Amino acid sequence: MATDKELSDFLESVERRAFKQAVYAVRKDESALDIVQDAMIKLAEKYGDKPAAELPMLFQRILQNTILDYFRREKVRNTWVSLFSSMGKRDGDDDDFDILETYEAEGGSASSESSADQVERMQTLEIIDAEVQKLPARQREAFLMRYWQDMDVAETAEAMGCSEGSVKTHCSRATHALAESLKAKGIKL
Repeated sequence: MATDKELSDFLESVERRAFKQAVYAVRKDESALDIVQDAMIKLAEKYGDKPAAELPMLFQRILQNTILDYFRREKVRNTWVSLFSSMGKRDGDDDDFDILETYEAEGGSASSESSADQVERMQTLEIIDAEVQKLPARQREAFLMRYWQDMDVAETAEAMGCSEGSVKTHCSRATHALAESLKAKGIKL
């Protein structure tokens, strides 16, 4: 059973990574903050009595579910906005009124991208993922912990059971290998 101090320390340690993960998913800082806060509250209220070792996995599941809930709410909200906005046609004599012609997506959101940009971005992400999977296991592990999970060198070294110098070497080799393989495929990041 986790003590209040252990729960507090855990939430403090995971806060920044959870925020980055939520921002990556929803692309809005304010919404990401709300998602992380909701996930932390749910963990504390419902699972605060669990052992400290179980908290990371529980929190990840809660965070993922909270992000999915956000998208579900957005979908419902957008449906209702579209339905209500279609009731108010312009000037009453425009029979060819189409809500999609007047709708402008929020800048920087996925829906403001053209279909071609979305396809290109998805293809690029798939290529990057495939190249990351081709890395040797230790390089891939160090790379993902450092740059995806935002762990510092000491945390990564402890998790991998190696020295901090080894972590730096693995990360350096991984980034150089990825840069070369992506450059060969014509991808510039």
